Amino acid sequence: MVQREIKTAESLLKADGNLREAGYAKKLLPVYRRSDIKANKLRIKEWDYYLINNEHYAVALTIADNSYMGLDSISFLWLDEGKEKTVSRMQLMTNGRKKLLASSDMGEVISQGKDYEISFRRDGERRILEFHIEHFADKLPIHGRLILTHEPEESIVIATPFEKKAHFYYNQKINCMRAEGKVKVQGKDYEFFQTESFAVLDWGRGVWTYKNTWYWGSASGQVNGKPFGFNLGYGFGDTSAATENMLFYEGKAHKLHNISFNIPLRGNGKEDFLKNWTITSDDGRFEMDFVPLLDRSSRTSLLVLESDQHQVFGRFTGKAILDDGTIITIENFTGFAEKVMNKW
Repeated sequence: MVQREIKTAESLLKADGNLREAGYAKKLLPVYRRSDIKANKLRIKEWDYYLINNEHYAVALTIADNSYMGLDSISFLWLDEGKEKTVSRMQLMTNGRKKLLASSDMGEVISQGKDYEISFRRDGERRILEFHIEHFADKLPIHGRLILTHEPEESIVIATPFEKKAHFYYNQKINCMRAEGKVKVQGKDYEFFQTESFAVLDWGRGVWTYKNTWYWGSASGQVNGKPFGFNLGYGFGDTSAATENMLFYEGKAHKLHNISFNIPLRGNGKEDFLKNWTITSDDGRFEMDFVPLLDRSSRTSLLVLESDQHQVFGRFTGKAILDDGTIITIENFTGFAEKVMNKW
């Protein structure tokens, strides 16, 4: 499989609203402008999602504008106990009013309501995440301030077309950022220390078709004192030009081919997300066992909208091979793997 690398900074879209070039990049080179989109404006979906974790607990933060619906969400996960709490707030017909930015490398996004506020701010080399919501868990609030630093030089950027005209997915995942700060939940302070806490940003913009099923996995940490992580994914449209599968080591990106999530089945043929998975690559460069700790699942069915999401947190054990043949071996490496079906 020959994967096309995008190496120039040009407009993401042509005049007809289709992608100028499908492929992957290691920096956010293609220039996104919401005003360039030629599809139905209610099909535009934009989001910023951060996950911050250490080996014991995690925070997930979302600000999303899906045009006909906005979504703000805060999750706290107790990995050792295998439990989590998520509180979300929705808005109707946001249509870009949430003002999510045209680049991941600039400015501030704030979303707020009568009982909550979430803000993501870029301040020089730092990303500052601040959030609170009343009545989060046991009728007590959650408050947090986290600072992300040591952003690596390279990331995974993907420009993927769908089969439908002027529909596309433009996405950047930034792994291996260091995180520090404090979150107060259920009256208890949870500290995130830079030496052991890492963050990933999932920055997504695009025009999506109505029905999709995707798989996504991610982990960030360190191996022998050096930052290592990976991004895995498929189901995001036509990936014939490039996949979004990538390893990250000491700030550099190493491209993988196709990945398969092998989720065990129950006797009735349905997936058993809490049994051990394997995740493999067709080029033999990524071979992992995945032991689940927690399934952050949700199911929604509302008229024509439907969602079935399983974001499974756990530990990866196995090997990954860099572009130069170096073998990275990991054991009980904290991350997640998910399967999401949306009619949206």
